[in-house]
Amino acid sequence: MKLVTIVGARPQFIKAASGSRALRKAHQEILVHTGQHHDENMSEVFFREMEIPAPDYNLGIAGGSHGEMTGKMLIEIEKVLLKERPDGVLLYGDTNSTLAGALAAVKLHIPVIHVEAGNRLGTMDSPEEVNRILTDHCSSLLLCATQDAKDKLDRENLGSRAHVVGNIMYDSFLHFANRPWTDPEIRDFDGCPVTVPEQFYYMTCHRQENTFSDAPLTEILSAMNSLDAPTVYAVHPRNRERAQRVVRENGFSNIILTQPVKYSDSVQLVSRAKKVVTDSGGLQCEAFYAGVQCVLVMDYVVWPETMIANRNQLAKPLKTDILEKLSREQTVDPAYQPFGDGHAAEKICELITEFFEER
Repeated sequence: MKLVTIVGARPQFIKAASGSRALRKAHQEILVHTGQHHDENMSEVFFREMEIPAPDYNLGIAGGSHGEMTGKMLIEIEKVLLKERPDGVLLYGDTNSTLAGALAAVKLHIPVIHVEAGNRLGTMDSPEEVNRILTDHCSSLLLCATQDAKDKLDRENLGSRAHVVGNIMYDSFLHFANRPWTDPEIRDFDGCPVTVPEQFYYMTCHRQENTFSDAPLTEILSAMNSLDAPTVYAVHPRNRERAQRVVRENGFSNIILTQPVKYSDSVQLVSRAKKVVTDSGGLQCEAFYAGVQCVLVMDYVVWPETMIANRNQLAKPLKTDILEKLSREQTVDPAYQPFGDGHAAEKICELITEFFEER
């Protein structure tokens, strides 16, 4: 079968690394990159490092409001689908690229396959929540990372289309975690190599609610600056100016600012860190896979499976709350594996094959 896979953001590249490797053994794949993440460290380096096939189409769409970006993507993706006439469209996650791909495909009566279906925050205030709900309801085949996601689809009367396959990001994590850490490319904003200390905390912080002004980011960085070891903070390009200024103006000498890092470097930083502080849906899972405690600076639970035995804890963007959560100890039960066995991509491929055979 001929499938068009649409990606646009860093988490989707990570998923596509495992997904395309399995998919191309049984199907023809046309890869479309919307351009949503276009920065060198957020895009091209991922394709090279993770050996993702070069995109057949790069739409070059980035920036603008949610509506503007999604609308432009919808127009351009429709053109690709009309030209390629695929049997199905494969989508990952909950970005604007995901929603645009779902809308373009379903209006052309092309089956939509959604990987990481059924995740819910429980609030429509989140743009990602809107994207994932609409995509799920447009989809013909729903592939869930966890049983909880499947249960939520059951409650939305979508369970007959849904299957639990495990988290495909776990496939990619294991692939890179089991490799030796060689030639790290961790650099500061001037492009100079950064030496990672033996003891450190690892942090990412990019969401609008944490970076829209100096106040929340200052609280978060103040907490990290007061810890017993330096914090390596991999900064999203759009937050670079603010992060630099907040660190400089507050004299935060215990914060190491870096450019976004390669996936293999991020896996190693997560695995070697004392603890992780993030607002990333993917990084909190990677900390869970590595058995490293995480504090999630968000108002809502993203992966309820991780919120057990202090392994992942919600915190507000307040110094006191973050430090209180970091002071707790976690308990790791090796037998608890809610995200599957690391073979999600193979199961996804098998279910796609079965889906088209039944049609």
